[in-house]
Amino acid sequence: MRALIQRVSHASVAVDGTRIGQTGAGLLILICAMQGDSEAEADQLAAKIAKLRIFKDEAGKMNLSVRDIDGSALVVSQFTLAADTSRGNRPGFSAAASPDEGERLYRYFAQQLAAQGVPVETGAFGADMKVELLNDGPVTIWMEA
Repeated sequence: MRALIQRVSHASVAVDGTRIGQTGAGLLILICAMQGDSEAEADQLAAKIAKLRIFKDEAGKMNLSVRDIDGSALVVSQFTLAADTSRGNRPGFSAAASPDEGERLYRYFAQQLAAQGVPVETGAFGADMKVELLNDGPVTIWMEA
C-alpha cells in the first residue's frame, strides 16, 4: 500500500457539494492499494502511521504522534498514487489493485487505523471528491508497506 500523509490543521472532503468527512488537527492520509497487497500491508501501515512522530512537542521538535496530540485522521482513497510516469506523458495505473480489492483494503486500512486509537473519517471510494486542507508545516510524508 502507498500513502501520502499530510500533517494538517484541518481537512475535509466533499462529494457533490456535501461534506462527508473532516478532521481538525491531525492527518490527511491519501491511500492506494497496490496489486498484491493484503491485510498485512494495511496492518503494517496503520500501525506505523498511528505512531509516526511528526507533531511538535513543547520544545518545538517533531516528537509526538497523532495519538499523542489527541488528533484524528481523514482517510481518502487515491488510486493515482499508483501512477507510473516512466513512459510518455500519460500516467498508467495498472499497478493499482482492482477497484473491488482497492475498496476492500481502503476500508480495512481505515478500520485498522481506528483500532490503533486514531479517530477516523473517510471519503467515498471511487467518487469525484473535493479535498480541502491546511497543511501544517508543511509536513508531507510518502510511505509504502
